[in-house]
Amino acid sequence: MTVSSFTSIALEPPLIIISLQTISRTHELVTQSNTFAVTILADGQQEISDRFAGRMQDTEDRLADIATETLVTGAPFIKGGLAYLDCRVTQAIAVGTNTLFLAEVVAARGNGEGKPLVYHDRSYQKLVD
Repeated sequence: MTVSSFTSIALEPPLIIISLQTISRTHELVTQSNTFAVTILADGQQEISDRFAGRMQDTEDRLADIATETLVTGAPFIKGGLAYLDCRVTQAIAVGTNTLFLAEVVAARGNGEGKPLVYHDRSYQKLVD
């Protein structure tokens, strides 16, 4: 799924938190596996963002025809992204219709090139130098 944000909680150990609606398919997958992957998409990967945000026809396998790779946990990353965070859930906190998943980053990778895909004010934006 495409998330609008995630939050860094700590550097040592590296911890992040994401929030998922309990009725989402991704919530079920994260709950079952206790892992998830964050791919920070690059400028130019709008179609992938739209696919995972549900703006395109829903398919059973949103990763079909998308090149992926894995690091430690086996969670898939989308190739071509700027950075990858491989995460293992350490705590799940029910909050209303969502769950906050606190997770340790067990592996990370970045390619050091390009600009991030930015979605702001209901449209994709360009970062300028």
